[in-house]
Amino acid sequence: MKKKALFNWSSGKDSALALYKILQSPEFEISCLMTSVNQQFQRISMHGVRVELLEKQAKSIGLPLEIMQIPEMPTMEVYEKMMQQTLEKLRDQGVSHSIFGDIFLEDLRKYREDKLAEIGFEGVFPLWKIPTPDLIQEFINLGFKTIVVCVNERFLDKSFVGRVIDQNFIDDLPENLDVCGENGEFHTFTFDGPIFSRPIDFEVGEIVYRKYEKPKEDSSNTACDTSATDAFDYGFWYCDLIEK
Repeated sequence: MKKKALFNWSSGKDSALALYKILQSPEFEISCLMTSVNQQFQRISMHGVRVELLEKQAKSIGLPLEIMQIPEMPTMEVYEKMMQQTLEKLRDQGVSHSIFGDIFLEDLRKYREDKLAEIGFEGVFPLWKIPTPDLIQEFINLGFKTIVVCVNERFLDKSFVGRVIDQNFIDDLPENLDVCGENGEFHTFTFDGPIFSRPIDFEVGEIVYRKYEKPKEDSSNTACDTSATDAFDYGFWYCDLIEK
């Protein structure tokens, strides 16, 4: 019997490749894609992608979508409570595993596993410890297409946002930067590839700069790159994508 699992869907390339690999496995049945969305702006947390495009992804993939509505800049306590409530609801539906596209961040994996264990879930990490240069080449070779929707100004300048990831993009990255952006250097939106029944249509909109104020209360940044729990002393460049 297959194990029922939820898939933590960020809308980006690592999620897409991890889902591709899981769908090849007879071990799991994916009950839903789960994504946290900024409640105020109705955009995917940290990625800034409109929820309409997220819904198009789920429809093209053919899996139900579970949206977790997160307040703007919640505390870790609020975020964790909302996550717990969502997972408990899915647990009551027979879901026992939670799948992530994480690659090598040990602290992040431990955080996830510890929190999952509290409610009887197990974490699954299909991309774990695979060298990121290998992953990005596999991603491209499989026919996936993804666009950079957010870059961290500490690592990349404005010119990188809004670009489709291809060999030229990889060649242009600074030598000391992870090619998959595993340290939060950039985030993406995947719009075509073998998991989709049809490409996601969109238009590229304006590029905007946003800086988050650091809250008085200290909060860990280990929640996940799909939460809105982080606050920074630096800014981000976002490329708006508009539904066609």
